[in-house]
Amino acid sequence: MKRVVVAVVGGKRSGKTTTVEALISELAKRGYRIAAVKHISEQDFTIDTKGKDTWRYGQAGAKTIIGIAANETATIEKIGKSLTIEEILNRCKNHDVIFLEGFKKLVSKEKTIPKIVAVKSKEETRDALGVFEPILAFAGFFQTKNLKLTIPYVDARTHPEKLADLVEDLIKAKHA
Repeated sequence: MKRVVVAVVGGKRSGKTTTVEALISELAKRGYRIAAVKHISEQDFTIDTKGKDTWRYGQAGAKTIIGIAANETATIEKIGKSLTIEEILNRCKNHDVIFLEGFKKLVSKEKTIPKIVAVKSKEETRDALGVFEPILAFAGFFQTKNLKLTIPYVDARTHPEKLADLVEDLIKAKHA
């Protein structure tokens, strides 16, 4: 399957989640199957709840725990290490588009993954130009239009369709 992977990167509170949410909403309306992968930087974060059955299974030694409810399935994998990009993408089979939110260090120079960079300032914009490659677009709370860059700026809150068009162009190119 030809899938498109797009990373949405930027500093804390720069608009990454807003951007991913807008892209998902717009592309889902267009019929695409979408996976979203969120990097959580807190060292001791767990999706599990201490004392609940799934937590107890992990404490007992289970490496994979699956919770199944009427409308949702959650898989918890006790892996004890960070995943590579390929390992992350392998968990997102059967999707047309995979959005990676965060993962700055993992994707910064990965040329096969276009980036949408959410920025809050002129300085963040300039720093991003030296760190991320390739950059598909800028988004976030700082409008980069006045900087006269060749990379477009799209406000995901007001023009999600324009940002989705850029991603859809990648999808069409991949399937050409």
